[in-house]
Amino acid sequence: MDDWGGVSNDERHDKMNRDTFAGFHPTINFLYFAALIGFAMFFTHPVCQGLSLLCAISYSVFINGKKSIRFNLMYMLPMLLVTALLNPMFSHQGATILLYLPSGNPLTLESILYGVSAAVMLITVISWFSCFNSVITSDKLVYLFGRILPALSLVLAMSLRFVPRFRAQMKIISNAQKGLGRGISHGNIMQKAKHGIKILSIMVTWALENSIETADSMKGRGYGLPGRTAFSIFRFDSRDRYAFAFILACSAAIVIGSAIGLYDFRYYPTVKGVWTGAANIFAFMLYFALAAFPMMVNLRFAKNSSLRLSSDVV
Repeated sequence: MDDWGGVSNDERHDKMNRDTFAGFHPTINFLYFAALIGFAMFFTHPVCQGLSLLCAISYSVFINGKKSIRFNLMYMLPMLLVTALLNPMFSHQGATILLYLPSGNPLTLESILYGVSAAVMLITVISWFSCFNSVITSDKLVYLFGRILPALSLVLAMSLRFVPRFRAQMKIISNAQKGLGRGISHGNIMQKAKHGIKILSIMVTWALENSIETADSMKGRGYGLPGRTAFSIFRFDSRDRYAFAFILACSAAIVIGSAIGLYDFRYYPTVKGVWTGAANIFAFMLYFALAAFPMMVNLRFAKNSSLRLSSDVV
């Protein structure tokens, strides 16, 4: 295990090699997720929400594989259904009345559609944040904010890696105690409780010692002092410049399109929004191009790799 969220070096390198977008400069990664998460939070047009959700889930599955699929089916899908059902239960606005509930309140089409929209927005933002957590590692956070906000960047980096490191260390200690016959599955109820308290005590001691060692290490390295230099493996190359220009241009065009009403959509008192028209279709295409940018980069990289492999074989 290393300090990268309790993940082994081999697993980290495999993930970084598989995801070309994660190999971009941290500024590109952060700018992209800031734009997509912001648009996902404020755009309520069904086309934009559908495109963003599709791209977020696709990228999440591409990064995390089966773990992401299991998470989406076990947690995200039930959350989507529950959130979609809550709004029509408490909100009865809208002009299109479908039926009357036993309480006498109307069930409207607008409240159902708004509930679905709110649920999709929630799931989309969570999916993008899961991708953000996989791509923006602790070293990237320190690189981005270390000079501007050194204390905040350190706290964020340590917070992001604390849970996976704590979980990995808990597994190690539990296995060690289990090998000694003092696991939480050994003995009666009182003995199991005693073993659990022992494991928890070891974990707390490890966490405190680790925090002291980290603080001493950062102090010895002069973290946060004025004029302190830092080694960085990140370089802003020509590929990053093209990506920066693409993300900035698409984001600016989307903001302008939103300002002139190309993404406007309302649910109350009646459902109303623009779906067709050359300008709207072009605006949706821009939104899709930005949302699918990581997958397009990875697909292009995989295609180039296969072409190079074929040429080498020939």
